[in-house]
Amino acid sequence: MNREQKRMMQRQGQVNADGTVSRRATAQDVRRRRPRTSPSDFFREVREELRQVAWPKRDETKNYTQIVLGVLVFMTGLIYVLSYEFSRFVTFLFQK
Repeated sequence: MNREQKRMMQRQGQVNADGTVSRRATAQDVRRRRPRTSPSDFFREVREELRQVAWPKRDETKNYTQIVLGVLVFMTGLIYVLSYEFSRFVTFLFQK
């Protein structure tokens, strides 16, 4: 920890002047912690959040899939052509 970090932590009350951890800071950290949720509460909350998601319709999904596949084919072809042309150029340079 450098001097700047130490001074910042002292201003925040996390560290005493001698560099030891302040008891007040640890007590505040304990108060800030929330109790852990049970696994059943977690999955219930996840299910509630997923109900709020705007899921795409079947037609939208097909459309997005076609767009992705089209871009994929185009980019694959572009990379293939560029790679082929660059390899021909490099072999031309080294043949001389």
